[in-house]
Amino acid sequence: MQTTWKGTISFGLVSIPVHLYSATQEHDVPLHQVHAKDGGRVRMKRYCEQEEKEVPYAEIAKGYESPDGRTVTLTDEDLADLPLPSKKIIDVLAFVDAGEIDPLMFSKAYYVGVADKAAAKPYALLRDALTDSGQIAVTKIALRTRESPAVLRVHEGTLVLQTCIWPDEVRPAAGIAPEEDVTVRPQELKMARSLMDTLSEDFDLSQLHDDYQQALQQVITARLEGVELPHEEEPGEAPDNVIDLMEALRSSLKRAKSGRGSAAEPDASDEKPAPRKRGAAAKKAAPAPAAKTATTEKAATAKKSTTRKAAAPRKAS
Repeated sequence: MQTTWKGTISFGLVSIPVHLYSATQEHDVPLHQVHAKDGGRVRMKRYCEQEEKEVPYAEIAKGYESPDGRTVTLTDEDLADLPLPSKKIIDVLAFVDAGEIDPLMFSKAYYVGVADKAAAKPYALLRDALTDSGQIAVTKIALRTRESPAVLRVHEGTLVLQTCIWPDEVRPAAGIAPEEDVTVRPQELKMARSLMDTLSEDFDLSQLHDDYQQALQQVITARLEGVELPHEEEPGEAPDNVIDLMEALRSSLKRAKSGRGSAAEPDASDEKPAPRKRGAAAKKAAPAPAAKTATTEKAATAKKSTTRKAAAPRKAS
């Protein structure tokens, strides 16, 4: 595994020489820009506006343009020699409960490995202290051209450094959620919790896979072989809005249970329909359709009478 960063964890007066390694990797299918007409590869050229010609990558530097139009050129040496304490040191600032850091702030993760055998003991000490306390260490680190807050935590017996964004880089959520007063009934909440429990049964995160990449690879293979592209069946139309939230929850719970091979049993909090009447009560209620027919016939007779009156000729005055 390639080393990403070399430096030292500063834990009070304890120093731990460490190396960082990227803890994650993405499995995207590599796509290039091509000319749609003939498939020719499209490449970006580095063009100098002053000399009006293409320049090699070795002559590229970073620059900053001030508000008055002046440009300052910064070399790699300038950036490497920044007077920054966190450039080679991961300074532990505090220990906090993991819940105090909003996951929204988390960015890229790196495995932390020891740089030499002498670092094994202090490494294990910090790792075990974090495990016993259930806390994470808040630090700062400079990686490439950016200084970031970061946390040290334990994952499968290994220290992990997870960079974060700065607190003021998190946008406020005001105005996003519904602002009007919404009342959630206890039976709706109970039904939602029941649905959550059913969906969570035997869930294994490691079994998830990237359907998009798989579908994309199928399309690429079909193009290479000159066969018909695979097509997915059209999904049914989703409802525009939920008229009966309780009914939607009930149907979702039934579908989730049947999908897991268990019978959908009614929830105690479910709103049950009124029981059917039996015996004399049922016989008494039976004539209802006849009453409806009589009412319909009466309305039809009244309508015919009105039609005759409208059609009769008016008498001359």
